[in-house]
Amino acid sequence: MSTKTVLICQSKACRKLGAAKVLAAFLAYPVPGVTIIASPCLGQCGNGPMVLIEPDRFWYDRVNPDEVPAVIERHLKNDKPVLTMLYAKFHPKLK
Repeated sequence: MSTKTVLICQSKACRKLGAAKVLAAFLAYPVPGVTIIASPCLGQCGNGPMVLIEPDRFWYDRVNPDEVPAVIERHLKNDKPVLTMLYAKFHPKLK
């Protein structure tokens, strides 16, 4: 498994939309080789909570804590991004 970093925006705009709960959901399900980071603003205000997975550069927008297990299982554990959740601004052809 490759090493991945998950950045969860904790800016004011994302926190208003529930980013703290999204961060808590990722931290509740640790995955070996994956680092979870409470990130400063990722520059996509109004579309949050934003989640960025590096080094893949996959962006997820409007992430709900209930969706986190799917991202963990499919993307982080099996390297298959959750296409229906990807941020269309950066992944227009994958949705």
